Amino acid sequence: MVRGTALLNPAAIGRRFTSRLHDERVAAWLGIALGVSFTTAFVTGLISHFMQHPPDWMVWPSRPVGLYSVTQGLHVIGGLATIPLLLAKLWTVYPKLFAWPPFRSAGHAAERLAVLVLVGTSLFQLATGLFNIAYWYPFPFNFPVAHYWTSYLLVGALVVHVANQWATARRTVMTRPEDGVWRRGFLLTVAATSGVVALTTVGEAFRPLAALDLLAPRRPGTGPQGLPVNKTAQAAGVTAAGPAWRLRVTGRVGRELSLSLADLRALPQHTVRLPISCVEGWTAWGTWDGVRLRDVLRAAGVSGGARVRVESLERGGAYRSSWVDAPHWHDELTLLALGLNGEPLAPDHGAPCRLIAPNRPGVLQTKWLTEVVVA
Repeated sequence: MVRGTALLNPAAIGRRFTSRLHDERVAAWLGIALGVSFTTAFVTGLISHFMQHPPDWMVWPSRPVGLYSVTQGLHVIGGLATIPLLLAKLWTVYPKLFAWPPFRSAGHAAERLAVLVLVGTSLFQLATGLFNIAYWYPFPFNFPVAHYWTSYLLVGALVVHVANQWATARRTVMTRPEDGVWRRGFLLTVAATSGVVALTTVGEAFRPLAALDLLAPRRPGTGPQGLPVNKTAQAAGVTAAGPAWRLRVTGRVGRELSLSLADLRALPQHTVRLPISCVEGWTAWGTWDGVRLRDVLRAAGVSGGARVRVESLERGGAYRSSWVDAPHWHDELTLLALGLNGEPLAPDHGAPCRLIAPNRPGVLQTKWLTEVVVA
C-alpha cells in the first residue's frame, strides 16, 4: 500500500518526470496537431459512412471519379500518422493524468471526465482502426458501428477539452520560450515519425510511391489481373458460373430482361479507367471492359429517376447487394464489367459480370452479379 500510494503522490510524480518536455508548450503544439488530425479523420470518416450507408435524402454524385479514393486514403493514412502524435501527447501529459487528488471540485471533476473520455476514445479509434486495416478482429462487436458512434464521443470530448484549454494553449503557444531547443527537437522527431508512417503507407493509394508501401496491407499491382482482392470467390461461396447463368433485369421495368453472357457481349462494349477504392484505404486502378448499365436499363424501359439494386451470387454478407442511384447509373463510366486489363474477368474479380462505377466505395462495386432490380 505504501508503494502504491507513493506512485500517486504529487511529489513522487514530480521526481519521476523532471524532463522539460513534460510542459504545457509541448502539450499545446501536440494538441493542435491532434485536433487537426482527429477533425480530418472525423470528416472523412463521415463521408465514408454516408457513402456506404446513405440516408434516403442523400444522393452522392458520380464525379469526381476519385473523390472516395482521396477521402478514404486521407482517413486511413492520416489515422496511421496520428498514432505517433497521440503516443507523444500521452507521454508529455502523463504526469497530469495521474495527479492526486483526482479532482478538486465538481467543475474540475467534469473536466477530468472529459479528458478520460478523450483519451479512451482516441486509443479505441486508432487501435480498432489499425486492426481493421490489418483484417484482424479480436473484439466481439461490429467494427463499423462501434467506430462510427465512438467518433462522436471523441469529437464531443475534444470540443470540451479545447474549450477548457484554449486560453492556456493560446498563451503558451504565443509566448516565445528562452530554452526551446529541446522542445523543437522533440516535436520535429514526432513530426518526422508521423511523416515516415504516412510515406510508407501512402503507396497503397498513390501508385508512384508503391515501392515504399511497407506498412499497408494491400499494394497496387498485386493480385489477380494486377488488382488486389479482399474477398475471393471461394471465400464468398461463389462457384464458376456455367452456361445457364443469366443477368436478369426485374422490378419496375417496361419489360423484364434475361441476358446471357453472350447477350451482354453482343451489346455495345465500352472501356473505362476506374479505381477500386477500399474502406481500408488502398486504391488500385484498372481498365474495365463491358456494357454501360444505363444502356441495359434503357433497353428495359426504366424511367430516368429510378433507383436500382444490384444483387450478387454471393449467398450472404452485408454487401451482397448494393443500391445504384440515378447519378451513377446514368454516368457513362458505370459499367456491367465483363473484362479487366484486357482479359475476361477472373472469378475473384466478379466473373462473369460485376458492377464498376466512379466515386464509389469498393464494397459497393458488387461482384458476381445475377440480378438488377429496379425500385
